Amino acid sequence: MTYSPLAEGPTAFFTGLYVSFWLPGLVLTAALVIKLPSILKLWRDPLLRAVGGLLLFACAVFAFAAPATIAWTNRVTGVPNISAPLVYSLITALSASWLLLVVHWRNGHTDRREQTRRATRWVVCVYAAVVVALWVLFALADVPVEQVRNLDTYYAGTPFMREEILLYLLAHTVACAITTRLVWNWIRTDGLDAWLRWGLRFLGIGYATNLLFSAAKFTAVVARWTGHDLDWLNTNIAPSAACIAATFVAIGFIVPHAGQYFHDRWLLRRRHRALKPLARLMRTVTGGREPLALRATAEMRLIRRETYIRDALLQLSRFLDEKLRGRAYDAALALGHDPGRAQSLAAAVAILEAVASGRHAPDDGGTGETDTSYLLQEIQAVSEVLGHPDEITAVRTRATVPAESMSAHE
Repeated sequence: MTYSPLAEGPTAFFTGLYVSFWLPGLVLTAALVIKLPSILKLWRDPLLRAVGGLLLFACAVFAFAAPATIAWTNRVTGVPNISAPLVYSLITALSASWLLLVVHWRNGHTDRREQTRRATRWVVCVYAAVVVALWVLFALADVPVEQVRNLDTYYAGTPFMREEILLYLLAHTVACAITTRLVWNWIRTDGLDAWLRWGLRFLGIGYATNLLFSAAKFTAVVARWTGHDLDWLNTNIAPSAACIAATFVAIGFIVPHAGQYFHDRWLLRRRHRALKPLARLMRTVTGGREPLALRATAEMRLIRRETYIRDALLQLSRFLDEKLRGRAYDAALALGHDPGRAQSLAAAVAILEAVASGRHAPDDGGTGETDTSYLLQEIQAVSEVLGHPDEITAVRTRATVPAESMSAHE
């Protein structure tokens, strides 16, 4: 028969859960790596510095809060539970970085520069004082028994350590509540980029989940004060909430950059594919294919295809019939197409006629006086209409009827 922790009640079940501190650490590190080039390039931007500090402190929190790291730190220093003020200080610094981020985000305009400076000094001074107080309280507290996973509730009633625990939780909760409220307010702001809005949503979920971390910690500590045992809130629910929150926060920073990057790549590939019909048609002009480089970037492949098409159009220019293009434009308008679509259909008709003429015309050098600037600028639209041969045929037929009728009459 398989053993199940649920058989012994919810306390045993939650105590049996395993919380990994390394997964959110890896996601946060990925976010930091993605943001690092922008941070280094625009180091004078206080908003980017705040983002960098936030991600750096978040990575440090999960690195030093892991049970294995806590045990290692205590063993190396020879001081029982020295990891407590270290981790608490990192959490406090992380909380301060949240506030600094929203201060610079909200007051980043030039007319609020002095207000931003005052708010920044206030946050730095208050949270620096909290960090100093954490170390002073730890020095005064008597905490000889090492606790790797359950220190907050084990020493919940110990003088000075009790105050230290409450102090870091209060600093964390205040910063988290303020940040959560402001982020959710910004999500409703008009004119935000779609990827930025999604990033803010993930940030909002992350900061809101951090409130669950504080609530679980506070509840477990108060339970100890009243003689109850809810330590599983401290050892499992709070760390789980912190890991989930950190993952959402990291995703919130990754989404705007990664989303925009993949969106741009998709647009490049889409544009490259859209030019394929016109590039295939230009092979009949050049007698060869466009240059192919398997290892070329998407940008380079697009540039090569565009260059290939424009070069071929320049060779084809001496066969272009501007009068035919004008008639085709009028015909497209008469068929109900809008002016932009009509211009593209007219250009496609002129190019197809030029290709047909060029196949049978002698190579006499041509005059080279035909204006092809409109073709060189609108190759995307022209290539797109080449995928609709029925529309081109209808325009082409209507545009060539007057000329044929005039020839027959003469």
